[in-house]
Amino acid sequence: MDSIQFDIVKHFGVLSSEKSGWQKELNMVAWNNRAPKLDIRDWSPDHQKMGKGITLTEGEAAALAELLIAALAKQEQ
Repeated sequence: MDSIQFDIVKHFGVLSSEKSGWQKELNMVAWNNRAPKLDIRDWSPDHQKMGKGITLTEGEAAALAELLIAALAKQEQ
């Protein structure tokens, strides 16, 4: 099986950290030489290993942002 190729094009920030050093991050990642997408997943401290995650196009990310804003607003009520 071929290895997965990735390039972290831009790091936006850390969502959470574990004592082990792994962090859930929001990055722009190009997977297997394809166009970069927004990516949320756990990464090892050296960024050589990753956990399961989700990749989003800009349109999907915008839709998610709207849904999150609405969901958080409902919780405040």
